[in-house]
Amino acid sequence: MNEKEMQALLKKTMAKAAAKKNPNRPTYDKALDAIRGERPEASEDATEIFKEMKKRTF
Repeated sequence: MNEKEMQALLKKTMAKAAAKKNPNRPTYDKALDAIRGERPEASEDATEIFKEMKKRTF
């Protein structure tokens, strides 16, 4: 890959990563909206652990 292709790929990848993954779904109960907060993003460590767990069979 040349430098321009790499820059374009990097820009595209960064745009995907910046997009919010869990869209806010509408709730029809105001009480739920009051107690439900924003979901924290999973840490890299947690993501790696879950990927490893999926590979294993119990």
